[in-house]
Amino acid sequence: MGVGDSVEGSASQGGAVQGGAAQGGAAQGCAAQGGANEDSGRILLVDDDPALGEYLRRVLTSRGFEVVHELDSEGALQRIMTAHFDLLISDIELPGMNGLELLERARQAAPGLPVALLTGHPSVDYAVTALRGSAAEFLLKPVSATGLIAKATTLIEAGRAARAAGRETVLAIGAHPDDVEIGAGGTLLAHSAGGDSVAILTLSRGARGGDQGQRARESQEAADIIGARLYLDDLDDTCIPEGGPAIDAIGRVIAEVQPGIVYTHSVHDVHQDHRNTHRAAMVACRRVGRVYCFQSPSATIDYHPTRFVPVDSYMGRKLKVIGVFGSQAGIRDYLDPDLITSTARYWARYCDSVHAEPFEVIRDRSHAPAAGAAGADPEEGR
Repeated sequence: MGVGDSVEGSASQGGAVQGGAAQGGAAQGCAAQGGANEDSGRILLVDDDPALGEYLRRVLTSRGFEVVHELDSEGALQRIMTAHFDLLISDIELPGMNGLELLERARQAAPGLPVALLTGHPSVDYAVTALRGSAAEFLLKPVSATGLIAKATTLIEAGRAARAAGRETVLAIGAHPDDVEIGAGGTLLAHSAGGDSVAILTLSRGARGGDQGQRARESQEAADIIGARLYLDDLDDTCIPEGGPAIDAIGRVIAEVQPGIVYTHSVHDVHQDHRNTHRAAMVACRRVGRVYCFQSPSATIDYHPTRFVPVDSYMGRKLKVIGVFGSQAGIRDYLDPDLITSTARYWARYCDSVHAEPFEVIRDRSHAPAAGAAGADPEEGR
């Protein structure tokens, strides 16, 4: 996937509701209620005919699918950019951006998303364009209820199998709400779009920066956009220790998630919570094969990344993620979208992209066993 296509530079080196994971990526809107089962699959249906769209929605929900119906491509694209779906079913003849154009944009935003295109006016040009755009299926109207259900089931199962075959498990660890999202938001979005399993551990609820309840809600909303599970712990803001409590909190999540990749703070940072989170993570993540450190707004000049992840396709959604932290927008100038964007443009000079996120490399053993493997001693390394 794209996250693995990072570029190595020339310099060197160098969280979460405890135990309660909340699944991210569930958009509501026009989602069907009765009988819907997210395990069966989430389908984004795009058809500008309200009556036909409602009929197709009812057919699909009768077999347990969760369905969101949009009337145009612009609305559908916003859904794709902010939530997880297992299948996109779109009419080709749509106002504005047509279904073939939506297919192309969907491929950029969610490369692993299966797409089925519907049309009542088949042509060779349509079919060729659809196939070149990697549409999984080309369906002719009228489509039978039985045929539609069978195709949806097959495409969702195939998409899930393809994602599982190359799936990574990723954990991002931050001291406060918005730390991870600022430092690695684009990279996590890329992981999620590529089918990887993503989790975010935030060690404190940021009480010194505002209302804890609101900051927790903002963290969950950000995780939903990324498509990540959120673990929100409750260590004391500005007093996160580098020892026992922080190591234990990180260790519990690592034991549950068993990540192959961890992103966390750098030790090169003026904020004591960031430095201590880094030190605690180094102990708790000692069995994780790939460990990388993101840049915080409080990083020092000693921060020297050697890995740069292109995030051009995800900058728009990263800014949406940052934008949900509204309680901090008026008091934290480092959340300014122009600053976030210009920082990403600066780091892109080290790789072949317009926007990039930088990481210090602590460890990069691609074939190391997953963390939490049998025999791990939770007391080792204390």
